[in-house]
Amino acid sequence: MRPTRDEAENAVRTLIAWAGDNPDREGLRETPSRVAEAFEEYFNGYKTDPTIYLQKTFEEVAGYDEIVFLRDIRFESHCEHHLAPIIGFAHIAYLPNKKVVGISKLARVVEIFAKRLQIQEKMTAEIADTIDKTLQPQGVIVLIEAIHHCMSTRGIYKPGSSMVTCRATGILKTNDDLRREVLATIQSKNNLT
Repeated sequence: MRPTRDEAENAVRTLIAWAGDNPDREGLRETPSRVAEAFEEYFNGYKTDPTIYLQKTFEEVAGYDEIVFLRDIRFESHCEHHLAPIIGFAHIAYLPNKKVVGISKLARVVEIFAKRLQIQEKMTAEIADTIDKTLQPQGVIVLIEAIHHCMSTRGIYKPGSSMVTCRATGILKTNDDLRREVLATIQSKNNLT
């Protein structure tokens, strides 16, 4: 059962007091409300089924049958182990099977899964599997590069470290040449930004 907003704010007050400060002092009085509001924003991915964004597809593609790439989809998520930020980029490639989807819909799928408590490996798999299951392309690759603040701002304190995860399905998993081509394109830099 989901706690009420008052219960959430009281939990924040408890954590502030546990950290050693006074939740009733002027600078912290509104913090519990602000934190609850921030959590609603950080974790709003639980409210949406990502497959709804992949339902509208387009078949009028003039015979286009090559790989579709969407690179550098910036996201912010939170580590399920420490609630620390995970900030990075997702890259998606898929080989259509007679239909394509609007590219903003791919970014929305990333956003929905990012707005949940996550580990990067799971998020990578969820995005790839959702696109694969819903669009039924010939194959999908999702590659995610991210910095984990649970590692850079606490614990081992290794700023600048980044994690890379990749999930492939269908022909983009089984055909080594296609897989290499896609990964090379994802990792190449462009002059658009």
